[in-house]
Amino acid sequence: MTPGWQGVSAPLSRLSLLSSEQHQDCGMDLRDFQQLIERMYSHKDRERGSAGTFLWLMEEVGELAAAVADGRDRENLREEFADVLAWLATLANVEGVDLSEALRVKYGQGCPGCGKMVCTCQEKR
Repeated sequence: MTPGWQGVSAPLSRLSLLSSEQHQDCGMDLRDFQQLIERMYSHKDRERGSAGTFLWLMEEVGELAAAVADGRDRENLREEFADVLAWLATLANVEGVDLSEALRVKYGQGCPGCGKMVCTCQEKR
C-alpha cells in the first residue's frame, strides 16, 4: 500500500485518513480491513471470480507454510500472514461474506463444539 492510502476511493472510517506511519500505531478491525481490500481490489477480484481467488489464497497459504517451516525470517512470516488474511478477505468479498459477522456467529458465544469460552473439547487429532 502506498503512504497516505492513495487509491482508496471513498472515506473508509478512520483508516483512509491516516498515513502509513500513523496507521502503524492504530488497531484495524477485521471489518475495516475487509472493506479496505474491497475498495482497493474489487475491480480485479470480480473479474477473477471465486475459483481464481481461491487459487491465489492457496498459493499464499503455501508461502505461509514455507515461512513457518523456515522459522528464521520473522518479517517474511509476518508478511505471509498478512497476505493470507488479505486473500481470505478477498475471497469473502467475492462471495459476499462479512467475515466479522461470520466469526461472531460461529465463535462469538464460545467454542462451536463445547460452547465454552475456554474450549474443553478433547483433541481428535
